[in-house]
Amino acid sequence: MAIKQKRVSIRKLEEGMKLGQQIRDATGRVLIQQGTQLEGHYIQYLEEHGINSIIIQEGEEDGPQVQLSDKAKRVVERTRVDDPVKVSLREDVKKRVGEGVQFLFDNTESKNFLETTNNVSEELTRAITKYDAVAIDIAQLKVSDEYTFKHSVDVASLSMIIGKKYGLKRDEIREIGIAGLLHDVGKSKIPKQILNKPDRLTDEEFHQMKFHSLYGYKILEENNGFSVGIKSGVLQHHEKMNGKGYPMSVGGAKIHPFARIISVADVYDALVTERPYKKGFPKKDAIEIIMTMTDDLDMKAMKSFLTSVILYPVDSIVRLSNGEYGKVVENNPDYPLRPKVVATETGAVYDLNNDVHCQSIVIL
Repeated sequence: MAIKQKRVSIRKLEEGMKLGQQIRDATGRVLIQQGTQLEGHYIQYLEEHGINSIIIQEGEEDGPQVQLSDKAKRVVERTRVDDPVKVSLREDVKKRVGEGVQFLFDNTESKNFLETTNNVSEELTRAITKYDAVAIDIAQLKVSDEYTFKHSVDVASLSMIIGKKYGLKRDEIREIGIAGLLHDVGKSKIPKQILNKPDRLTDEEFHQMKFHSLYGYKILEENNGFSVGIKSGVLQHHEKMNGKGYPMSVGGAKIHPFARIISVADVYDALVTERPYKKGFPKKDAIEIIMTMTDDLDMKAMKSFLTSVILYPVDSIVRLSNGEYGKVVENNPDYPLRPKVVATETGAVYDLNNDVHCQSIVIL
């Protein structure tokens, strides 16, 4: 069913409507993504910035209206395996945590920096650990941009779930959440004309940007109470296992586990995020790119990421390269791109990861 769109006056907007266009600022930065479900604070933002009308979506996203045959239904009932417990972050939680991170970025010299950090991270920690979740549906992570600070919330959330799979203890999971929220706090010391530039950075500007992780470390160093792990996660999240990262070009065992985990989360979020000068990669492509980064990323952290993310939740309808549609009935650990699928018409089972006869079949 194709997406229907119409233009609606700001006065007639209601919470729950879906945005049918991107909202950008004067420099071209994406402030609200197309497809975002409108909440009160979004509507208020549009009103405050003098926007008179916007395009909203009506109906569903492009996609087939697929019905399962009776045979397929019986096969689904016999083969379906629930996904592991997934993180569920309410939008109001994301909003409050994001606003807290913005306050920290704007008040790095505050006497209450550490206390505020703990308060901000506490709500995220509760949401992540509430139901003992061990996986995350990456479709539920909003495609964010760093200017709204949702990037930090996404990286922190991913890092905590990856950290669980990695084997971190409960206190360490809380700490890596803090490091994820603050991993880019050093950008508060980067000149605004570089930080907010809508085009690609020049080599000189990128050289200056590279200092943000060092600046972040110094901010935390000046606030007593942050652990070595948190500070190392902030300092080293752009280091690479082959020693070709920054700011110190260290590699291998010299990179703290927190930084290895945050690096994977940060790379993924950067890949899927749209910028004025680039399109975001589809989530499937971003995962495939990460799988090729064996020289840059820690293999244990990469594997922990791959076994933590759900790309095609059970019960999703997908289109296969053999021309059939299928219903996802089970996800395969270690390989989120290759779930087990039941054809909606014939009831044929395609175990994309384990059946050699399915090697040439991919999800489109």
